[in-house]
Amino acid sequence: MTNADTDRAQAPTRRGALAGLAVGAGAVVLSAASACSASPDPAFVKRRGADASAPTSAPAASPTPGAMQLFKDPGLNFNALLALGGAGFGAAEVGEVLTAVNAINAAGANEQTYTAEFRRWGDRLTADASSHRQTQRAHALRAAQYYGQALFFVLGSDAPGDEKKLYLAGRRSWDTFAQLCTPAAVTDQVPYRGGVKIPVWFFRPDDSGRARPTVILTNGSDGPNVDMWTYGVSAALARGWNALVYDGPGQGRLLYVDEQVFSPRWEQVVSPLVDWLERRKDVDAHRIALTGLSMGGDLAPRAAAFEHRIAALAALPGCLAPWLGFPAELRDIVTSDKAETNRIWNEEVAPELTPSEQFVIKKRIEPFSIPAMRAARRGRIFTDFWTPAQRIMALDITRVVRRIACPTLVLDYDDELFYPGQPRKFFDLLRTRKEYRLMRAATGAQLHCSPMAPQQHCEVVFDWLEDTLGQGDRP
Repeated sequence: MTNADTDRAQAPTRRGALAGLAVGAGAVVLSAASACSASPDPAFVKRRGADASAPTSAPAASPTPGAMQLFKDPGLNFNALLALGGAGFGAAEVGEVLTAVNAINAAGANEQTYTAEFRRWGDRLTADASSHRQTQRAHALRAAQYYGQALFFVLGSDAPGDEKKLYLAGRRSWDTFAQLCTPAAVTDQVPYRGGVKIPVWFFRPDDSGRARPTVILTNGSDGPNVDMWTYGVSAALARGWNALVYDGPGQGRLLYVDEQVFSPRWEQVVSPLVDWLERRKDVDAHRIALTGLSMGGDLAPRAAAFEHRIAALAALPGCLAPWLGFPAELRDIVTSDKAETNRIWNEEVAPELTPSEQFVIKKRIEPFSIPAMRAARRGRIFTDFWTPAQRIMALDITRVVRRIACPTLVLDYDDELFYPGQPRKFFDLLRTRKEYRLMRAATGAQLHCSPMAPQQHCEVVFDWLEDTLGQGDRP
């Protein structure tokens, strides 16, 4: 067989493999993002040694085993499950979500109808000018959720250029909610580097000024801020803890407005946040914890490996290498030769992608490439695959996990779709006090980030934090 024959034989293989991208679309939330994680109960595996049972691998037959099916498309389904999960914390209303689901299915479920319907729900709640503070607060939180749902799929809609506009609508709702909390969240801009500033929202149980343990909540790829309410802030406040939410590079405002991509040196992001917290009298500087949700399960551990003021770490799930979350056939086209990699991408791969597959790859690459994000907003596919691939590969933390000195909780999930097998490997590399928890399908906490069980997630994480750093000072 000639080289040309070999190339022709490989192209269909790559094409077939890329169809698997659609299955992984929902796992990109990384909500939390959007980000996502969850669960306690005797059914969970609690591990301090090597005696834990292994998580089940993601089955080939169904991308959402045992989960409620709201949509046939797994990406739409995953995100809708996240919205439903948020209802337990007021970050959605079951009736509103299911009504939206029905409307989307009736119109023909796809990225366009999903974006349009949830955008309408965000606009509807924003336009409802209630004179009651609690209703205003509740509507703002739910609007932030629905705008976040629309934002996730807007690049696959017929108005991809609305991405920044949709982000800002959700951000305004989140800011309104934060200001209507009691007490209002403290907001600030923390200097990062190169003149860039990290927006922060600091939530407190009360304004007494008493020093309390504090958790820094690290979101994943593309997760909206509202996911951090569902997966940490609300639970922290109920237990007398402070909680800090922030947008790092590749997230929120720093991505959609300031055009900053993810950094492999996440300690440079977290250390200024710790500095900021240490200056506050209402923070117990010896009890600052750090959590990382979804891809944050790679970012937060990297920070903890070098920022030794972190007293406890939770990786949700433990992730060593985000690059391994991409199909092997796609990873295989990346070599040290940038020109050849991009030739294969532009000639053999990109032209064969369906619209839905194009959406998935655009969404997964945009936090690592501003040219890719700009192209996606114009309805185009990016042409340089090599550069963002290098940035994603640079997030591999396999060699630094052993440096983590603080107590560490590692979550894993039955039917983990995005990083299967990585949480166990992550756990085994740790050389500190550690605990492993497997979130089980038996309690509805399966799948990446346990989208159906955020209340269980918070019970597991905050029980462990209390056991590790002590209870907070409840108001």
